[in-house]
Amino acid sequence: MRVEYLIRETGTNLWRNVWLTVAAVLTVFVCLALFGVSILVGKGADSLTSQWKGGIEFIIFMKPAATPDEDTAIRKVLDESGSEVKSYKYLDQAAAYEEFKKLFADKQELIDSISQNVLPPSYRVVPVDNDADAIAQLGKQFEDKPGVYEVRYASETLRNLESLTNLVRIGLLAAALILLAVAVLLILNTTFTAMMSRRREIEVMKLVGATNWFIRIPYMLEGLVHGLVGAAGAAGVLVGVNKWLFPKVQRINLFEYFRVTSGEVWSTSLMLLAIGCLVGVIGSTFAVWRYLDV
Repeated sequence: MRVEYLIRETGTNLWRNVWLTVAAVLTVFVCLALFGVSILVGKGADSLTSQWKGGIEFIIFMKPAATPDEDTAIRKVLDESGSEVKSYKYLDQAAAYEEFKKLFADKQELIDSISQNVLPPSYRVVPVDNDADAIAQLGKQFEDKPGVYEVRYASETLRNLESLTNLVRIGLLAAALILLAVAVLLILNTTFTAMMSRRREIEVMKLVGATNWFIRIPYMLEGLVHGLVGAAGAAGVLVGVNKWLFPKVQRINLFEYFRVTSGEVWSTSLMLLAIGCLVGVIGSTFAVWRYLDV
């Protein structure tokens, strides 16, 4: 089977049903764009709340130059607060630097300008009581301790924000799945319509000995084009969102640590291209195999 034949036949099918083609491509584009954005929002939300995972309610940041005795004194108070402190985790400067590099993975200049010696070690504390007043009272006793730079609390706003981003992700994902089903049906219908409009040609091809696969492949490629073009457009949206929208979001103080790396954008884009191709092939293959006896 010649490549020129496949290109010509696929192009003919696309052009004969141009409006159905446009509708199918746009549907794939919208559903995959929503799906991709929901993934990036999730990754950004994870970076935004990464310091507060596992029930951490406040963080004791030590001064970079804190002495071993000052550090031991803080650890002793935490150990002796067993009725109030459920658990705690210590991050030394090396661990803090690794976390910093992960958080700002797409900003190599910033990483190169910071050494681990300037980053504060910290204690991340999970209290027994999640009541805001109890947490404030527990954290307050560390604020004036020697060697302590700052005690930072997980605000109620941050917790609400985490819940909100989860709802947004679920909403976008649900809409994307619904539209994905619509896209498969549209591609199926477009392929079916193309085959119906050329039914006599198909019958003649069968009479002269054309194999089923010789007839099927151009129509399956038509579905592949629908999915691939729509997915490519959705990938472009992800690049644009990360380049122009997310930086504006990060200027809001509450979203300062909302980060999506360029690597995450490209990996998500590649996933969308794969899904788009799969959706196109599934829709067109189902039409070819089930709707016409070829």
